[in-house]
Amino acid sequence: MAGIKDVALAAGVSSATVSRALRGMTHVNEQTRQKIVSAAQKVGYEITDEKSPKPSARTKSIGIVAPYISRWYFAQVISGAEQALREAGFDLLLYNFSQMKGREGLFQHQLLKGRVDGLIVIGLPPTEEEFESMLSLGIPIALIGMHRAECASITIDDVAAARTATQHLVNQGHKEIALMSGRPDDPFNSSVPRDRRTGFMQVLAENKLAWAPEREVHGDFTMYGGSRAMDELLAHANRPTAIFCESDEMAFGAMQAVRRHSLKVPDDISIIGFDGHEMAEFSDLTTIEQPATLMGELAAKSIMDRLKKPDAPYPSHTLATTLIVRNSTRRLNP
Repeated sequence: MAGIKDVALAAGVSSATVSRALRGMTHVNEQTRQKIVSAAQKVGYEITDEKSPKPSARTKSIGIVAPYISRWYFAQVISGAEQALREAGFDLLLYNFSQMKGREGLFQHQLLKGRVDGLIVIGLPPTEEEFESMLSLGIPIALIGMHRAECASITIDDVAAARTATQHLVNQGHKEIALMSGRPDDPFNSSVPRDRRTGFMQVLAENKLAWAPEREVHGDFTMYGGSRAMDELLAHANRPTAIFCESDEMAFGAMQAVRRHSLKVPDDISIIGFDGHEMAEFSDLTTIEQPATLMGELAAKSIMDRLKKPDAPYPSHTLATTLIVRNSTRRLNP
């Protein structure tokens, strides 16, 4: 069965333009609209009444889709977006789910249709089918933590940031470095754990440091998971002298586990996190700080700008991260 992408290819336009034209949105000129309608007929794409041109009405609501809301990163991004939207007079509709069933219901049954003027998706790489479903809504879309054509994108360079974290440990003389990552069977297929692991492994290879697979443990990006994973790591012989935790929340759990084993941070093991959680300062945690709140603000702004100027190009932002050195890492004696 033909889809929007087939129509776009036949008409020589973008999928977003096809969606706007078939929804009757006013910022598609009539010549382009007719070309798209002809292409749809040619490839066998059925134009139902639901897809046919009709006046668009604003809801003054923006949807935010996130797999989690209690985890620090997602809460900060949502907070930044909510503040920017509220100041502009928009309401926020939050779609949160932790199971794939909810994800399928959201995209496949198009629960968003007619309810929101724009959509922000946080840390959830869409499948091709989901992406086409989102485009069919004919509304501005902003993706946080990933890049896709025809959407605004707000990201950081996770590979580079992880390299900075790992190089900090190497510069302090650490050679036996462990990694605490997320779930190996992540149901949402996020690129973040993979990218941070890539940066970590690159630095080890460049510095000719040996890697032992048992030095990677999985903390699921939670404090509880970090504590459990650290227990697992410390149960092995030849414990590492340092560990890179891919989130601050996992680092907090790791620090608690170290104390429980009657060890000290950083005397017995150095720990570096990732996020810039407000508790990192009070825990004296060295971390990579990312501007999570700003990411939400920029996503909201891109949606509002697009609503004002529908033909404006979508922005693509890659924001800087910062190494914050505190007392959870130390230099080894030569």
